[in-house]
Amino acid sequence: MADGLSRSELATRLASMAGAHGLTITSSDEHRLAGTREAITAKWFLGGRKVVYRMSAEFDASSRTLRFREAVAESSWGGAPPSFSIETTTQKGSRVSASRTDRGVGGGGHLEYGDLRAAFEEAAGAGGWQMKVEIGGMP
Repeated sequence: MADGLSRSELATRLASMAGAHGLTITSSDEHRLAGTREAITAKWFLGGRKVVYRMSAEFDASSRTLRFREAVAESSWGGAPPSFSIETTTQKGSRVSASRTDRGVGGGGHLEYGDLRAAFEEAAGAGGWQMKVEIGGMP
């Protein structure tokens, strides 16, 4: 198509990319795509901790704009298991990228924050869409 990808074609491509990054799609309709991933989980007999990555993308077909949000939420209950974390964070303007690995008695995991955003930006641009990253608020 000379004009690039349609909204539904872009949504299908992005949903496939989100799945490849380990996300569970929680909402997918004509105007919105959303997903979550429990990236880090640790449990033991006194409590636990989990880190959940959330993202949402809203499609505006009239302006061919994709509005993207992402966030990480960490929660714990009881006495969180003893663990250690290695985290690397970079920032360019208002865009933050991070790599975090947790290891501990009750589990752990790995999170790459910003990888999906970069992949979505590339796919949107290749499809003739513009992507805007929205800051603030949960997806």
